[in-house]
Amino acid sequence: MALDLHKIALQIDQAASNLNSLEADRSYKLELALNTISTARPESLEEKRLLSRATFLIAGINGSVLGRYPCTDIPENYTVLAVDGSHIDIDRHLAMQCYLINIGKVRIQYGTRPSAWLNSEPQLYNGENSMRIIEPGGNRTQSLEGHLLGVLRAVEELQSLVTLAKESDPSIPTLALIDGSLILWGLVGQSYPDFVRKVLLEEKFLLAMEELREMSQTRQLALASYVSLPRSTDVINSLRLDSRQCPYEAANCDVHCGTVKTGQRPCDTISEVTDRDIFGSLLGYLERSDEFSNTSSIVERYYGNHQVHFYYMNVGSEIARVEIPNWVAENADLLELTHTILVDQSRKGHGYPVAISEAHEQAVVTTGDREEFRIMVEGALQRRHLPVYTSQKDHSKRLKWL
Repeated sequence: MALDLHKIALQIDQAASNLNSLEADRSYKLELALNTISTARPESLEEKRLLSRATFLIAGINGSVLGRYPCTDIPENYTVLAVDGSHIDIDRHLAMQCYLINIGKVRIQYGTRPSAWLNSEPQLYNGENSMRIIEPGGNRTQSLEGHLLGVLRAVEELQSLVTLAKESDPSIPTLALIDGSLILWGLVGQSYPDFVRKVLLEEKFLLAMEELREMSQTRQLALASYVSLPRSTDVINSLRLDSRQCPYEAANCDVHCGTVKTGQRPCDTISEVTDRDIFGSLLGYLERSDEFSNTSSIVERYYGNHQVHFYYMNVGSEIARVEIPNWVAENADLLELTHTILVDQSRKGHGYPVAISEAHEQAVVTTGDREEFRIMVEGALQRRHLPVYTSQKDHSKRLKWL
């Protein structure tokens, strides 16, 4: 046995014991946060945000922070589209350099003419042009693996959603769903060349989002992403700008608190509380919050008409985060459509949107699948009398020495 569980049993017990004191501290901070949000002036918070240079991501406030919106009547007829993906990364121990992306696709139509279509589309990529991103008009390249392969998968998921939307009945209200965020976080904080962002984000991801926006001009079509058990703190961070937490006219974290230890800064009185915590106390069953703006640098610099907004929703079993592009947030009917359909989907899925769950089932690549994929690749090479080599490290892992 590689991991001796007996040796860490006491460590686990001690860690669990420490949570008691941490929970008491978190409850106190949550009470302060609730008091702050109930008495803060939203316009003052937004004005201060625009003047500040904070070291944490702050939500843009679009008028209110305490809004509670009940679910309206669910359409008798509606279609929900969902995609999810998995991938097998490049394995340097494998003789053939390749990767695989598997996209699960779901289209479910409810109402007087119910129907369901579920499918998966696995695609193998190998060869020089598939293994890298090539700079348009230049000679630089970037290998597609690791985090970047995850970004490419997100791009292909959204492109698949566009295809599903084109194939669905335009006369029926439609919600197009992805699992996770609308923001390509995998491109943030990485030292990728500019052309990587341009190709993946601007020329592919945002182009697909624009196709959905254009379709929404002639039919009732909304795009949303669903984040289960979110750990975001964007709204809490906006409350940290309140004068009772931050005594400065404009927050400049590096200048004012750069030498102050974390936990001792004035705004740390409500840190470590998540947005999920605060809206879990504010929202009633099936209600959604006000919508807020994401102010990350990648969104504000590149997303244009597709600026990402978000709201929180109480589905009973959890507080979920729903992200929507600007063109959905500004259309009251489309905004409400995301809320009502997600409520119905969560009911049908026992607390989680059933369409996303089904898309995941279509997309999942199991450990057994990965091993079988490896055997298939090696078998194909052997049948063609091509060398099937591996590293000594990988060879050693396959042998049992004792």
